[in-house]
Amino acid sequence: MKIRNALVVALLLLAAGCGTKPQYIRITGFAQGGEYQLTCQIPDARMAESLKKAVDDTLAAIDWSVSGYNKGSLLTKVNSGSNPPLDDIFVDLVLLSKRLWRESGGAFDPSCAPLFDLWGFGFTNGRMPADAEIEQAMSLVGMDRYNIVEGEDGNRYLDMPAGGKINFNAIAQGYSCDAVARVVERFGSENYLVSLGGEIVCRGRSARGDEWRVWIDRPQDGNDTAGELKQDVISISDCGLVTSGNYRKFYVVDGRKYSHTIDPRTGRPVTHDLLSATVLAEDSSTADALATAMMVLGVERSRQLVASWGGNPSRGAYLVYGGQDDMKVWHTPGLKLESGN
Repeated sequence: MKIRNALVVALLLLAAGCGTKPQYIRITGFAQGGEYQLTCQIPDARMAESLKKAVDDTLAAIDWSVSGYNKGSLLTKVNSGSNPPLDDIFVDLVLLSKRLWRESGGAFDPSCAPLFDLWGFGFTNGRMPADAEIEQAMSLVGMDRYNIVEGEDGNRYLDMPAGGKINFNAIAQGYSCDAVARVVERFGSENYLVSLGGEIVCRGRSARGDEWRVWIDRPQDGNDTAGELKQDVISISDCGLVTSGNYRKFYVVDGRKYSHTIDPRTGRPVTHDLLSATVLAEDSSTADALATAMMVLGVERSRQLVASWGGNPSRGAYLVYGGQDDMKVWHTPGLKLESGN
């Protein structure tokens, strides 16, 4: 890790040595268990190191607020039964999640963390949950049960059911991309692409002068490396884009394949044939949540969700479904695809 960070600094210093002419730079770093990538045009390349520090500080603040893996985060304290005062990041994500929970009809629901615990990641509990256990967990699920309240001390707190938990994994990386984008814009950039864990937000034009070209992975079982197998390439600008899928995370128990996606409305893994959902939206947070929702809904109900957008030009979807040997594609009209399909 130290060697890689040294290479990043060297790239930044090289860019800074090119003078004050606006130019594209590339910054990479580590956050949320993976690598982020930022390509942007800034007014003065000598701002690069300051920009990287601001990005890293922003991502660190998000980690300390809503990471379920950070044992000192606000989220960890909330989920352990404590009742800490909340920061702006946590409040933003609760309010945003409630809005997208309503829009998706409950298919996107960060409050289904008790169901994740029940099923275990990869069925690590060693058994299938009983119906009574699922029913008990379901009594804690639903973002209408999780509300921001103001205490007598003027701080904000999360009012939630006893024993309830919340998990922002299905929106946190999209939210992080949007937060980084705001940092980049404060540095004067109007042309940039931010990528974190496959979640993307972009604006303006690439260094080539055209729209940003993004690779959509083929949802093939065993395709564990992003960018290894191409489904299609899409040209985008001024939007967030996120792909969600089950092809990298599934489990086989007694010969039956189970998706890692749990339906918050039923408390059980989904069983439909939607393999991946790519969503374009006004920001990466929204795209992240809606892509997750579609993996819960399946093809037909995802198409109904798209129809509810009323032809919103800021939104689009690209769905891959069917069998591993017979994949089919449905997408909204107007997407700029390399395949032309």
